[in-house]
Amino acid sequence: MKIPAPLASLFILVLSCAPSSPAHPTPQQPHPGHDHGMPHRFENASQWASVFDDPARDAWQRPEDVVRAMSISPGMSVADIGAGTGYFLPHLARAVGPAGNVVGVDIEPDMVRHMNDRASRDHLHNVHAVLTRPDDPGLPERSVDRVLIVDTWHHIPDRGAYAAKLARTLTDGGMIFIVDFTLQSSHGPPRQHRLPPDVVIEELRRGGLDAQTIDVPLPDQYVVVARKRR
Repeated sequence: MKIPAPLASLFILVLSCAPSSPAHPTPQQPHPGHDHGMPHRFENASQWASVFDDPARDAWQRPEDVVRAMSISPGMSVADIGAGTGYFLPHLARAVGPAGNVVGVDIEPDMVRHMNDRASRDHLHNVHAVLTRPDDPGLPERSVDRVLIVDTWHHIPDRGAYAAKLARTLTDGGMIFIVDFTLQSSHGPPRQHRLPPDVVIEELRRGGLDAQTIDVPLPDQYVVVARKRR
């Protein structure tokens, strides 16, 4: 990132990245198909929490369905890139269990502070948040089993290069899950900034990953899964 936009900012995972969030303003930027990304800052976590963590979001984001599709096993290490205020963190924390680890990644310092405060307040002892740059997930090589990027991929500049960096962070058998808005969705960024899944798949392939869409019952979004090329 975890953002809408909550994948938040991180790059916010992106990067200019922004968190996964349900809705956000409309900056005038180049079309993401040119790989420039859609820069937008999400600097005030308290302000954005009312948007990213709105209980009404559950009806269309369906976090439990998304996490179930990720096939997370107890003890795994999972990164939520562009995690924003940490909307997905409790769901991921339950999936990995006490022996696992969840890291919320974002480019906004206040989002990182907010996530770490949330983890402490909600006793999510297997969760921590880290600050990174818009052009780099900032994760060690071969350190994560699953990467989640929600409503953030369209924010990332030079996504092919970013995908290559993500590929290096995966363990053997690791996977990346990108959740973003369809062109027809009533939520999300302006239509001209949305990316169809075939574009996302091609960008991931440029980074050395094999990718495809998977069937997850989300009303407004698609899910692309990527693995390191064998």
